[in-house]
Amino acid sequence: MAYRFAPQTLGALRIIAGLLFLAHGLVKVAGFPAGAEPGQQALLSLFGIGGLIEIVTGALVALGLFTRPAAFVASGQMAVAYFMFHAPSGFFPVLNGGEGAILFSFIFLHLAAAGAGAFSLEGLLRRDRTGAQPAHA
Repeated sequence: MAYRFAPQTLGALRIIAGLLFLAHGLVKVAGFPAGAEPGQQALLSLFGIGGLIEIVTGALVALGLFTRPAAFVASGQMAVAYFMFHAPSGFFPVLNGGEGAILFSFIFLHLAAAGAGAFSLEGLLRRDRTGAQPAHA
């Protein structure tokens, strides 16, 4: 039973990754929390649009709603961010500051393939459509 808790750990990974991604967007769009880099950006700038994508996809992923398409978009955004902003500074991610972008990209790619896991609104809505009672565990 090595995979007994796989849906729960996938759900936990989804929630944490989504909330962290949402936080990245809030820094760019709202300047929250104060002092975080890169700080509030112009909404129609590249960073501002990126922040909006991060807020929307991060919230959807954290909630487990439209998880696969939201995670796919977030994965692509992080791949683009890596190659636009980190890779030009050098080959090694540990030197170019791109570790986070790479991790986000592959975590979101995994979520796009694997789905939401446990604790998702998708799962709750699916149970409601089938007429089954939601689990209270």
